[in-house]
Amino acid sequence: QVHVVESGGGLVQPGGSLRLSCAASGFTLDYYGIGWLRQTPGKEREGVACINPSDGSTYYTESVKGRFTISRDMAKNTAYLQMNSLKPGDTAVYYCAAVAVCGSSWSSPPWYLEVWGQGTLVTVSS
Repeated sequence: QVHVVESGGGLVQPGGSLRLSCAASGFTLDYYGIGWLRQTPGKEREGVACINPSDGSTYYTESVKGRFTISRDMAKNTAYLQMNSLKPGDTAVYYCAAVAVCGSSWSSPPWYLEVWGQGTLVTVSS
């Protein structure tokens, strides 16, 4: 079975950093890419970042460019989302998902998600 499990969320002050992890099982990260999405109550879900399986190319929504970095560790079969210079507007539940491919339109639907996790809450507040 294909699974992804997120971890690493928590409470952080504005300007702080967090690293989210997405542990994959049932597939390898050169078969499926990993995308991160986030959702806040009352707001549309947003695609935050994505990394392709074949060449590791990455895509980011405009609001996180220069602050967030998506990466993967093939040996650990785990993807990461390093989030720096966090802002209160980054507060959301963050989900990772296995995807066949992602591109420059990742920030907006539709997303074709093979599987997704239960999410991890990130709260940016003083």
